[in-house]
Amino acid sequence: MTPATRAAVALAGAAAAGVGALAWGVAEAHMFTLREVTVPVLPAGQPDLRVLHVSDLHLTPSQHDKIAWVRSLADLAPDLVVDTGDNMAHVGALPPLLHALEPLLRFPGAFVMGSNDYFAPSFKNPARYLRADARTSRSSDPVRLPADELAAAMSSAGWKDLTNRRDTVVADGRRIALVGVDDPHLDRDVFPAAEPGGLPDVDLRMGVTHAPYVRTLDQMHHDGSDVILAGHTHGGQLCVPFYGALVTNCDVDRRRAKGLHGWPGPRPDQPGGEDSTWMHVCAGLGTSPYAPVRFACRPEAVLVTLTSGR
Repeated sequence: MTPATRAAVALAGAAAAGVGALAWGVAEAHMFTLREVTVPVLPAGQPDLRVLHVSDLHLTPSQHDKIAWVRSLADLAPDLVVDTGDNMAHVGALPPLLHALEPLLRFPGAFVMGSNDYFAPSFKNPARYLRADARTSRSSDPVRLPADELAAAMSSAGWKDLTNRRDTVVADGRRIALVGVDDPHLDRDVFPAAEPGGLPDVDLRMGVTHAPYVRTLDQMHHDGSDVILAGHTHGGQLCVPFYGALVTNCDVDRRRAKGLHGWPGPRPDQPGGEDSTWMHVCAGLGTSPYAPVRFACRPEAVLVTLTSGR
């Protein structure tokens, strides 16, 4: 075989591998997965509390398989549902989104918004995600999404709106103090002032944010949150097997692109983590319509079982 022939064969093999990877990435974006984690954070002797963490649906009206799968999550009968934003990816997504969430709205819940609840996605150069800060200046005339209508619908169902505010929710008889912020990725976050007289008498303190930016995680840690829930990262979306995420689309380190971790140090159940807060990042269920692939990072919702600590 001549050098030219070997080069042609190698090029053809690389092209075939690329096509195969792309086909797998398109297929994997529809492989919806329920992940489960356990967090030992409740007071001693309390029964388990099951929290369904959903994030980053990026829903378009034609995604009937995703709508059906989200509706089926109600069969888990969670004690609490937490939605960490980026629900919509189309100006007509609100009615199908509310249909998808309708069975879950029957349970106690809380939510924050992400950038793709406020503005429709647009095409962006993928190379920008390799920069330290992937954000770009937004178009002077962005396509606005019905975030206010979405917030009103979830609030009218009883879910707590944590847009730069605090609230308390009762789930399975337990009182949970909640603190949340608007999307840090858009610099809309204003951490709410502490409650007069300190934290209320509650069983758990939970922080909720769309994007896990360091400043927000630090604020929630110092505020006394026992556990923090976040989304936004898509788990990296395109990951390298046995290596993980390449980027997070925020300033949190890529090792914390998804899953259960400690903040700012190791997990509280690991050496050196005694002063850390539990943090869970959901890799989310969707993608941008302009990059509808996932690789080595299946779309997910997560059942977070809170159990009594030591």
